[in-house]
Amino acid sequence: MSAPDSGDDHGASAERTRLAWRRTGLSATAVALLILRTVFAPGPGAATVLAVAAAMGVWATLVALGYRRVHGLIARPPRPGSRTVVAYALLCASFAAFGAVVVLA
Repeated sequence: MSAPDSGDDHGASAERTRLAWRRTGLSATAVALLILRTVFAPGPGAATVLAVAAAMGVWATLVALGYRRVHGLIARPPRPGSRTVVAYALLCASFAAFGAVVVLA
């Protein structure tokens, strides 16, 4: 029995990562729609509208960074994205906070 070759399938991990980035963007879009819904409620306050506008800005940045990272993974060899990953993690955390504040308020 021979050990499996570690260089067999470099594309599978990049494909899984691309799909994970897309899933995260899709879930952020679902949260963005829930946040946006609060603006259409009767009589939203100015603070609510500003919070929703800020959350939509964060959402747009999340989608743009995800799109950029997916295209970085398509390149051969895939480009490293350490700064993109850190920025995306911080944006996801702030987006979750915006979502919690807007939806629960």
